[in-house]
Amino acid sequence: MRSNSPLVSFSPAALLLALSGCGAEDGIAPLGPAVGEPIQVVPFTATTEGVETQQANNNLDVVAHEGRYFLAFRTAPNHFASDRAELYVVSSTDQARWTVETRVALGTDVREPRLLSYGGALYLYFAVLGKDPTKFEPQGTMFAVYEGPGRFSEPSWWEDQPGFIPWRLKVIDGVATMIGYEGGENIYQPDGEPIRVKWLKSRDGLAWEPVVPGQPTVQVGGGSETDFVFQDDGSVIAVTRNEAGDELGWGSKICRAEPERLGDWECKSDKRKYDSPLVFRRGDEIYLIGRRNLNETGNYDLDMDELPPAQQAQKYLVEYSFEPKRCSLWKVDPDALSVSFVLDLPSRGDTCFASALDAGEHEMTVYNYTSPLDGEDLDWFRAQGGPTIIYRTTLTLP
Repeated sequence: MRSNSPLVSFSPAALLLALSGCGAEDGIAPLGPAVGEPIQVVPFTATTEGVETQQANNNLDVVAHEGRYFLAFRTAPNHFASDRAELYVVSSTDQARWTVETRVALGTDVREPRLLSYGGALYLYFAVLGKDPTKFEPQGTMFAVYEGPGRFSEPSWWEDQPGFIPWRLKVIDGVATMIGYEGGENIYQPDGEPIRVKWLKSRDGLAWEPVVPGQPTVQVGGGSETDFVFQDDGSVIAVTRNEAGDELGWGSKICRAEPERLGDWECKSDKRKYDSPLVFRRGDEIYLIGRRNLNETGNYDLDMDELPPAQQAQKYLVEYSFEPKRCSLWKVDPDALSVSFVLDLPSRGDTCFASALDAGEHEMTVYNYTSPLDGEDLDWFRAQGGPTIIYRTTLTLP
């Protein structure tokens, strides 16, 4: 990969930081966000016995657990559903040399791997889908438990939530939380049943209940992939991909719930679609990593309100599919419920499914996938049929 690729963007403040030679390692808070050089992880640059990667390496998650780093990822012929899709979990002490922990191959599509380190145990949750590359067919969620080096339990169906797709798992104040959605089969069926975003918690990583007693669902409509953070006052700020569309239009929803009403999410529409949202805090600032569309406005919703909803949904998806993409860092305003662009991560083509590790007061290690950074900058549709790699990079924040 070229370290001087013009596709790696820096904010003006980050450029000043680079020129000054000052950074987090000097004990000085950086002037602004900056992103480091990408380091390829998958396909592995060092021999990793027991792993056979395919052309596309994408959906991923990473977590620190008991002194090791665990990475889960999908590998398949391409981005689309396939009976040849597999999930691997690998681990490392230095994020350079990796050891296989498990391989999941079910003869149908598997994706959205999610790792949870909780209470001294490590859990793997993932979504099972169909085989038809032209359809999105959620079958449900399975899970496995880490039993020791090179051993996970056999995957079991999570029967509590049929058709559910896990999106983010995290530990907050000693409690495991999971947010995901059901009804994903209707994402491309605007006349179908609405999608339901569910928010759950657990005390053991296996048995789950609503965060809000008696109310597992916090959103109903066109929203699916969702991530959130708590603010110091106990309120929640969330970002939801709204690809199916609803009364707020298409694109994304930026939402807030007050601490005394955590089940009452008030959302504003954003015409941009932040696919695969990863939301996190640094101090008082709220950041988002999500996909960026490289059309003239960046919007997914193109204001074709003269068309019936079904035709709008189809038109927007087609237009979006034939534009280039980036994976980007954004800042979320929790008062205005708005999002502003900060910088691009190393990315192009088929890209953006990020996960991150804390790496110090001002740094995070971000794992992400992308089409090759050299060569033609393909539109998203064509890129989904080609090769993708997984890399890690350092994100420096004020």
